[in-house]
Amino acid sequence: MTKSIDIRDAFFDELYEIAAKDHSVIFMAADMGAFSLERFRRDFPDRFINVGIAEQNLISVAAGLALSGKKVFVYAIIPFITLRCLEQIKVDLCIMNLPVTIIGAGSGFTYSSDGPTHHAIEDVSIMRALPGMTIFNPSDQITAQHAAKSASDAAGPVYVRLDKGAWPVLHEAGEDLSKGLTHLRNGSELLIIATGNMTHSALQIADELHHSGIKAGVVDLFCLKPVSGELVGIAKGYDRIVTLEEHTLAGGMGSAVLELFAGFEVMIPVKRFGIQDVYPAGYGDREWMKKEQGIDAGLLINKLSAIYGTICERIT
Repeated sequence: MTKSIDIRDAFFDELYEIAAKDHSVIFMAADMGAFSLERFRRDFPDRFINVGIAEQNLISVAAGLALSGKKVFVYAIIPFITLRCLEQIKVDLCIMNLPVTIIGAGSGFTYSSDGPTHHAIEDVSIMRALPGMTIFNPSDQITAQHAAKSASDAAGPVYVRLDKGAWPVLHEAGEDLSKGLTHLRNGSELLIIATGNMTHSALQIADELHHSGIKAGVVDLFCLKPVSGELVGIAKGYDRIVTLEEHTLAGGMGSAVLELFAGFEVMIPVKRFGIQDVYPAGYGDREWMKKEQGIDAGLLINKLSAIYGTICERIT
């Protein structure tokens, strides 16, 4: 069994291996670090650039390097690497379709006690709206490694939304992840589509629903743009669908799923769970924040058991 390591370390370790073979890879940071980045800084000092707390300049410099033939990876906390320099991302990267990978640290309520300025709860909606942008939201170290490989091969801009911590490993090393999703758990009545750390909650919920007689399946959707049409085929094997995300519902992963289904005229009931149209003002740890927003596993188990248990009983 693969030993679990920090999801950021998995990404940066993979990036190190890529950079060791490809001398066009350059890493840039906005005064951000990580334990696994020290090896990159030490061994490739001429390809590690810290621009300081200047994210807008970071994007523009990255664009210039990309125009000179470099594969550039930029790194900072999510609200600062996305919202603070949104115009630079649009004009300097997306309009010119440059191969720059934006690595955002701290998805959702990772930086919970730092308040709304540091919460990353609307970034997917905003980055998804940019033409040509590919988005990865890894759930474990294997999908983080896959995101690093895919980003290094991409011809245009990529956004990687990284969590923190050593999450349980959900995938096998060498597994084919090219579709951007995996059907982790089979079922028939209820399909739970989740992304990032919420995939772990989805598996816990599916286990509990199984005890209640509800046959729930789980899909880990780790590529949020583009969403693979393969999800349509999986969804058609279920009666009802739920989406889970630690992100606002407006324009997030659930919206991406609904857009896909609308395009394929999939007529299956879908209920979305995520953060409502608010900036949470309370302060606490991550689990407290999720509970306040009604998206922690315990609350969702009760909600789904009440909703779908009744429905399944009525159907049978």
